[in-house]
Amino acid sequence: MALKIYTKTGDLGKTSLLGGTKVPKSHIRIESYGTVDELNSNVGLVSDYISDVHTKSILKEIQDRLFTIGSSLACDPEKEPIMKIPDLKESDINLLEREIDRMNEVLPEMKNFILPGGHVAVSTTHVARCVCRRAERICVNMLENEMFVELLVIKYLNRLSDYLFVLARYVAHLLNIKEIAWKARV
Repeated sequence: MALKIYTKTGDLGKTSLLGGTKVPKSHIRIESYGTVDELNSNVGLVSDYISDVHTKSILKEIQDRLFTIGSSLACDPEKEPIMKIPDLKESDINLLEREIDRMNEVLPEMKNFILPGGHVAVSTTHVARCVCRRAERICVNMLENEMFVELLVIKYLNRLSDYLFVLARYVAHLLNIKEIAWKARV
């Protein structure tokens, strides 16, 4: 018999952190890992729109790291979770930096701000970048309000948004799509 997906325990607007602590579903910690989950779904969508095998492999690795981040954010920092939560590592950030550098080698120098668009794969990558920036802002807000967040999580999200920006440009390059330069109205 299949496990039921609904438990009805959240029907009154509460949920549990890893560790068992009940909090409102509007709690900033829930918002943080919910936004990381949204980001993970958008990264999956980006992967579905591109065909470059190497990039798809990197995006799968990123999705795995986002599950790690979500698990970290879902923990009650005051309690030890029953299960072992995987760690984020500095090497995860180094991978993003290497990939940014690799893609930048073939991209033209940026001389203007770029408008998202030109191809659904490019636009979708920019949407993922925006969700990533929101996840980062929420985590910074938690930190500013003295709620525990691994500093590596904020650093990873910051670098990931940079990666996604460069990836959008790289995807446009691979698809031979002209970037849309923003021209300010005068």
